[in-house]
Amino acid sequence: MKRREFISLLGGMAAIWPIAGRAQPSERMRRIGVLSGLPEHDPEWVPRRAAFEQELQALGWTVGRNLRIDYRWTTNDPAGIRKLAAELAALAPEVILASGNIVIAPMLQAARTTPIVFTQVIDPVGSAFVESMARPGGNITGFTPFEYSLAGKWLELLREIAPRVTRVAVVRDPTRGPGIGQFAVIQAMALPHAVELTPINAVDSTETQTRRIAAFAASPNGGLIVTVGGTAIDRNVVITAVAKNRLPAIYPYRYFAADGGLISYGPDTITQFRRAAGYVDRILKGEKPADLPVQAPTKYELVINLKTARALGLEVPATLLAIADEVIE
Repeated sequence: MKRREFISLLGGMAAIWPIAGRAQPSERMRRIGVLSGLPEHDPEWVPRRAAFEQELQALGWTVGRNLRIDYRWTTNDPAGIRKLAAELAALAPEVILASGNIVIAPMLQAARTTPIVFTQVIDPVGSAFVESMARPGGNITGFTPFEYSLAGKWLELLREIAPRVTRVAVVRDPTRGPGIGQFAVIQAMALPHAVELTPINAVDSTETQTRRIAAFAASPNGGLIVTVGGTAIDRNVVITAVAKNRLPAIYPYRYFAADGGLISYGPDTITQFRRAAGYVDRILKGEKPADLPVQAPTKYELVINLKTARALGLEVPATLLAIADEVIE
């Protein structure tokens, strides 16, 4: 090669090297799955999803750039949930986010080794999903909304906002641990409060639930407690029936009160999804679910719907208004 040609070649390579030095290798696309216990367009699910994705983005994960999320949305149909869980597991995600007690057992059966982060799961130890809160073991960890003991507080608050209540209908799912456990706590509290309980099954058809609420409301001094588990998807049916029959009622989450319920007491559900994004991030970076402790809320929210209270002719005690986290006018 002539000297002039060699110098020209070096010059051309020098022009290329900076470009090559600046080029970044394309990021590996990571894949996660999400199995929701609520329908896709449910007014409560939409902000949950937004909070989850926003927190992931803050942690460096952008959908379409370095992250793919496969969503599946369930109903209360157990066979349908098993099918969706198997479908999601077959996509081979690196981590799965699953929300609600009803979806965890099918998801664990379908994905026996895939890391799973859960939200909105009550009593994960008693349900045998994890070995302990501090050391979950296995391939699953996550966030629990509360312990069964909180159900006793619902009865206390209902009696405080509606002192004349001596009969209480309890909407619960008798086929699941959370429904059984919460009802047991309310039963234990009913005797010292001199309250008679009437269970209403959340697994019954919406028509049956509406009819049973109306029949219960036909006698005076009634109130209603909605527990967790199987009650979120059809919540507007219950809220509407309660309003039509002029029953004071307490609910487990804020979104019930926002949809017209009288009062709610429970954790911030949106925060759980932000925190779940943090666990997904840590697992994608190499940590094991077995080493990430199950976390419980540090705070519970009291929300009062004054518009509903006025419609029921109730005067909310000043003591309750003073401690409320939110008052809906």
